[in-house]
Amino acid sequence: MPLRCVYTDLDGTLLGDRASLFRDAEGRFSLAQARALEACARAEVEVVIMSGRREPQVHEAARLMGQTSYIYEAGCAFAIDGEKTLMTGEMEPDENGTIYQQIEDRGVPAMLFEHFEGRLEYHSPWHHGRVHSHLFRGKVDVDEANALLGEHGDDDLRLLDNGAIGRPMPTVEGRTHAYHLVPRQVSKANAVAAHARARGYEPAETIAVGDSVEDLEVAAAVGTFFVVANGPERDPGLRSTLAAWDNAVVTEGSMGDGFYEAVVSTLVRR
Repeated sequence: MPLRCVYTDLDGTLLGDRASLFRDAEGRFSLAQARALEACARAEVEVVIMSGRREPQVHEAARLMGQTSYIYEAGCAFAIDGEKTLMTGEMEPDENGTIYQQIEDRGVPAMLFEHFEGRLEYHSPWHHGRVHSHLFRGKVDVDEANALLGEHGDDDLRLLDNGAIGRPMPTVEGRTHAYHLVPRQVSKANAVAAHARARGYEPAETIAVGDSVEDLEVAAAVGTFFVVANGPERDPGLRSTLAAWDNAVVTEGSMGDGFYEAVVSTLVRR
């Protein structure tokens, strides 16, 4: 089948050092990502960003690449040609405020901060301006966090791991991770599957590229999932999870070089 769509994470995947589209993993100027996007444009392949970032940021990144679809806030919603679709299940904005505000008013973030004192905090300043989810950084056991949510009657929410980041914390040993607190139904995988249905894409006509455990779940919704080399290098948890997916491939290149490798190798085979 021809390739019709590429779903890609932004930070640590499509973007290189310091979140630049024109830098590689070591900070050197690179056109690899732009050339991969050009190859997609020539082959009439849609490129869809799937990011934990908030909507205005993802919209602008998609606009700069000439794309009209994107997935934001870790799969809380997606947009196609200006029409937005919420993926948050029964949790919706209402008279009590945004989903972010509803979660805040329930005291869930405060409870998690108390339980994981010194190991979890807001991912400042990027936690501001969010509508559907909360964004943290730190180093915690996600299974423990989700069990805690269940014990407190908040099992309609879940904490997900969006991968290792470069922002250290003095109270955390090793690399910190970015975490999203979202309605339980939310995932990048669900948003990718919903977008593909709306566009009429078969899974075999799509690939995805990412660098985290949460990204890897998208393998269930696409033909092939490419993990850029820097993902498992930075995150032992991702390395151990890879074996569960027979359609997951680790690229030789890191970040944008890995994205280029994923796109070009797929186009050549088809």
